[in-house]
Amino acid sequence: QMKLVESGGGLVQVGDSLTLACTRAGVTSDTYAMGWFRQAPGKEREGVSCISGSDGSTYYGDSVKGRFTISKDNAKNTVYLQMNNLKPEDTAVYYCAAEFDSGWGSSWLTRYRSMPYWGNGTLVTVSS
Repeated sequence: QMKLVESGGGLVQVGDSLTLACTRAGVTSDTYAMGWFRQAPGKEREGVSCISGSDGSTYYGDSVKGRFTISKDNAKNTVYLQMNNLKPEDTAVYYCAAEFDSGWGSSWLTRYRSMPYWGNGTLVTVSS
């Protein structure tokens, strides 16, 4: 059984940077696509970014392109989300998620209803 543990959330100011980390335990295979969704109060969960387990390809939601960067360290079973130039609209609970990589590509970002593995979430608050 896979377990995902997020870290790195917090309170920051507009324009600041923050890095989230998600460490995978229980499954050492790198054949999982992993990434991040976020959910703001009263809004639907939104795909933020993901990274392919097979070839390391990365995908981003339109609202974070050019500001967020996803990466992974296979030796540490950890995926990172570097968030730059943060805006108030980035305020949300950020959830790490994982799914066996069947070649989803960018469609992974729309699959939150079927994602089998989730972390508990970490809150990011961007204050103006």
